[in-house]
Amino acid sequence: MPVVGSIGSQKAFDADIGNRHLIYDYDVPGNNTSSGNPEKWRYEMWFYNADRIVYAIHGGPMAGRYNYQAATYQCIRPGELWQCNWLEETGTMCSLVYDIKEGRITTMLGFSKGHWECPEQAHGDKRNKQDLERWRGLARMGNQAERTMLCEQADVVEDFRGRGELKEIEMSWPTM
Repeated sequence: MPVVGSIGSQKAFDADIGNRHLIYDYDVPGNNTSSGNPEKWRYEMWFYNADRIVYAIHGGPMAGRYNYQAATYQCIRPGELWQCNWLEETGTMCSLVYDIKEGRITTMLGFSKGHWECPEQAHGDKRNKQDLERWRGLARMGNQAERTMLCEQADVVEDFRGRGELKEIEMSWPTM
């Protein structure tokens, strides 16, 4: 899948989010959880470079998911706001805005029917061929109009440079 976009200034990207690693928590209200109770969902995002993201999900229905994707970045305001967008093998569309000054993440996720209704099947690591094929199967469930939109905000709890506990990737590895 071609990924088209422009980061704007490479210098601003490098200064603001290049190789930046964020760990952040969503405080999810009970009406958006399967338990009906408020939950804390932890995510981990590494802005690997101007073409890729690497992430892990540690809380919520998607906990246990490890992935990397081709991504597009947009600088909204240098030193303050950046947007990162990508498409998953499951058919899920993702858009994340990082507010550097406030330490906040705002996301919009358009979950495919398969990903939303069968979250356990979206667990695993993309590097495992069986997991990847199962994820691709989730994208074939339903159609474009059968998406669940989830919009949430999270607080950044850790902010550093480098991979942390996430695994390195090779740029030659396929995305999608």
